[in-house]
Amino acid sequence: MILREVRRNKLKTGFIITLCFAFLTLVVYFFSLFFVHNVYIAAAIGLSFAFISAFASYYNSDKMILSINNARPATREEFLQLNVSLEALCISAGLPQPKIYVMETDALNAFATGRNPEHSVVCVTTGLLNTLNKYELEGVLAHELSHIKNYDILVSTIAIVMVGFVSILADMLSYHFMYSNNDNDNKAGAIMMLIGLVFIILSPIFATLLKLAISRNREYLADASAVEIARNKEGLISALNKLETANQPMQVNKATESLFIVNPLKGKEKDSFWSTHPSTANRIARLQNIQ
Repeated sequence: MILREVRRNKLKTGFIITLCFAFLTLVVYFFSLFFVHNVYIAAAIGLSFAFISAFASYYNSDKMILSINNARPATREEFLQLNVSLEALCISAGLPQPKIYVMETDALNAFATGRNPEHSVVCVTTGLLNTLNKYELEGVLAHELSHIKNYDILVSTIAIVMVGFVSILADMLSYHFMYSNNDNDNKAGAIMMLIGLVFIILSPIFATLLKLAISRNREYLADASAVEIARNKEGLISALNKLETANQPMQVNKATESLFIVNPLKGKEKDSFWSTHPSTANRIARLQNIQ
């Protein structure tokens, strides 16, 4: 089952990159066409920008996500127990040691990012470290290592960064046609306005649907895999209970909310079509049924 999920996640990543590549190419093409008035040059600019964006997303997405969430390295000297626990779990999971980061906040949360197990990061909040006991922390860390092992991090991270590029370009496009005073070609201006409106409408829909394409079932799978890694389901169950009852919303970039173990922008998560996470109650119920 795990191998099948890994293959599926790699296919999803290829699909997401291809889709975003095409969307970015079109946005930049139409934006460039308004200035250069040459379809070949505009196409070359569009393809070049999309290629650079895809390359940057794949190789630098983890750094971007850590930066926008104000995470800092968790040194062994300052966070000894965190480092020791993660090292032991990595041996159990057969994974290389990820880089470890922390976010300074009282909220209880964690996420993993990166493009593969060899280039991965686990990030936890200081609130989580100050609240959870050793076994609860191991349950959360094992959950994040499961995302790394299953290549969930590749799908999620690439989707977040590529959608961010699309949204920024759509905003630039809409800003330009709304405030441009260039009346040299009314027909071209009208076409540009129409294209801009289409992208303004499509951009948030595109971003939302892409998030939903990253199935919430990956959280259930990561929970189950975490039990295999930590060899203790009670630790994760207890941690999820604390995250549900004692947690508070935290200030993070909305684009990254799907990365976290629980939704960082809301209180109790409810199951719905638009949810980025399954409800904590359902996750605990499934964990309790594991023999």
